[in-house]
Amino acid sequence: MPGKTACFTIAGLTVLGTISQTAAGGRAVECFEPVRSPAVYDTVYEDVMISPPGQQVDYIAPIYGTRERVVMTVPAQVTYQIVPAVTRTVYRTVRVDGGGYSWEWRVIHGRKVLCKVWHKARYERVAKTVVIQPERTRRVVIPAQYDRIAQEVLVRPEQRRVIDVPAFYQTVARRVLVREGSSGWRRVHIPRHCQD
Repeated sequence: MPGKTACFTIAGLTVLGTISQTAAGGRAVECFEPVRSPAVYDTVYEDVMISPPGQQVDYIAPIYGTRERVVMTVPAQVTYQIVPAVTRTVYRTVRVDGGGYSWEWRVIHGRKVLCKVWHKARYERVAKTVVIQPERTRRVVIPAQYDRIAQEVLVRPEQRRVIDVPAFYQTVARRVLVREGSSGWRRVHIPRHCQD
């Protein structure tokens, strides 16, 4: 008896569409139940580009240093100087008056008389400048003047480095529909002993 009740319960649930006929006393010949197939999804992993490839340019500034060098500040010059003559003073005795007789007026005993007078020769010491070395022109060379100066020099020029930056990808998971869900009917097999 319990088996019979179970069969009726199953049959009652599966043949709702024909309950009126069953209730009316008819016998179920063929039964169907609604069936719904869910949609089927799958997870797909794919690489997505986050940033495209490109180039990065790095600049390295130039390096300067200081170098000392000797430079000519005043060039050599040639001038001419006048060297004065070299002289010497020489003394000698010369006769300035040869002496001899001359006539002179004199006053003797109150009377003015003309007298013949004897004179001795007269000598004097005379200075004379003698040129020992004449005046001349001398060539004078003034040497060049040099100085040490600090000069800025380029030690290393500016450098540029180009770096290739690859594209950046990231793996992302995405749900995709493999098969859409469907609905339909499925035939239900009713055991023979349940049909009575």
